[in-house]
Amino acid sequence: MKTFLKIFAVFAVLAAIGAAAYGPTVKMMEERNKPRWRTQSVSKGDIIQSVNSTGKVEPIRRVSVGASVSGPILELLVDYNSPVKKDQLMAIIDPRVYNSSVERDRAVFRTREAEVARADAMMQQSVNDERRGGELKKAKQDLISEAELDQFRFTRMTREAEVLVTKANVEQAKAQLDNSLANLAFTEIRSPCDGVVIEKKIDIGQTLASQFQTPEMFVVAPEMERRMYIYASVDEADIGMIQKAKDDGQIVRFTVDAYPDELFDQGTIVQVRLSSTEAQNVITYPVIVETPNRDMKLLPGMTANLSFQINKREAVVRIPNSALRFYPQRERVHPDDRKILDGVDDQKQTVTDSAKMMSADEKADAARARSTRYVWIAEGNFLRAKLVRAGISDNRYTELIEGELIEGEELVIGEKPKA
Repeated sequence: MKTFLKIFAVFAVLAAIGAAAYGPTVKMMEERNKPRWRTQSVSKGDIIQSVNSTGKVEPIRRVSVGASVSGPILELLVDYNSPVKKDQLMAIIDPRVYNSSVERDRAVFRTREAEVARADAMMQQSVNDERRGGELKKAKQDLISEAELDQFRFTRMTREAEVLVTKANVEQAKAQLDNSLANLAFTEIRSPCDGVVIEKKIDIGQTLASQFQTPEMFVVAPEMERRMYIYASVDEADIGMIQKAKDDGQIVRFTVDAYPDELFDQGTIVQVRLSSTEAQNVITYPVIVETPNRDMKLLPGMTANLSFQINKREAVVRIPNSALRFYPQRERVHPDDRKILDGVDDQKQTVTDSAKMMSADEKADAARARSTRYVWIAEGNFLRAKLVRAGISDNRYTELIEGELIEGEELVIGEKPKA
C-alpha cells in the first residue's frame, strides 16, 4: 500500500509539473511558429517618373571639308583637335598647274580684247566707206552704182556682226579665266565655320583625285565647346511619354562611362523624329537631346545612359514598390480577405487567356484598372488587405492617389525565414 501511494505521488507530481509547463510550452511554440514579416513603411517625399535609354554623344553638326580640285597636298596647317575659325587656312594643294591655267586664260582674255578693238576699227572703216558712198551718190548719181552702195552696206553689217562675235569671245575668255582663278583659290582649303577638327583624313604628299567625287579631307565640329547632341533610341511603348515630356519642357539626366560618378542634369529634348527603326520586331524612334558642354567633358562617340524625366510629384504619400509586388500565400491571409486572392487569380487568368482577343476599348480599360492594387498589413497571425489606387512610379516608390494609408504605416513586403 505504501508502495502504491509512493507511485501515485510521483505521478501526481509529474502531472502537476506537466500541467504547469504546458501553458508556457504552447505559448512558446505558438510564438516560434508565428510568421515574421519583412516590412517597409509608407513615406512622404518626391517621385520622379522616368524613361531610361542609351544614346550616343555627337556634335550638333559635322561639317565635311573637301577639295574641289586634284593634286598633291603641299602643306597641312591643322591637325586633330585643332580649333579653327571661319575661312582659316587648313591645307594647301600644289597650285602650279592651276597657276599655269590662270596665266594661259589671262593671255587668251587679252587676245580676245585685242580682237574686239580690231573688229571695232574695221567696223568703223566700213561705216565711213558706206557714208562716203552715199555722199558721192547724192552729189553725182552716175559716179557710183547701186551695187557698190550695197557692197558698202553689207560690209558694214558684216563688221558689226564680227564685233558682236569678238565681244562674245571676250565674255567666254573671261568666264574661263574666272574658272581658272576659282580653281586656283580652291587649292587653299579653308574652314567653312568656327569649330574643332575632329577628323583628319589626309597627309602631306598625298594626291587628291576629285574627278568623280569630292574627297573628304577634314571634319569640323562647330560649337562643341558650348553644346552637344545625344542621339537616343526610345521604344515605341515610351515614345508617347517622351513627346509629353518634350511638350512640358522636362529635363533629361544622364551619365557617361568616362565620368561614372558625375550626373549631367541639364539635357533638354529638342526633337522626336518620325523615322522609326525596326530591329527584331522592336520599333524604336530617334530622340535628340541637347546638353551644355562648357567643360568639354562630352566628346563625340561617348555612350550616354539617359533618364528622361516624364513627370514629378513633390511631397506625396509614397508606397514602396516592393509592397505592391508582394503576393501572399493563401493560408497567411485572414479568412475575410481570401476572396480578394480568388478575385485577383481569376482576373489574372482571364487577362492571360483573352489578352489577344480584347478590343482596343477593353485594353484601355484594363490598363486603367491596373492602377487599382492591394497592399498587405500584418494583423495578429494573418495579413489584411488594403485597397489603393496608384499613380506615377519611380524605381523605388509609387504615388498613392487613393487609399487608407498614412505616413509611417508598415506594409508587408515578404516573410522572414525561420531561424
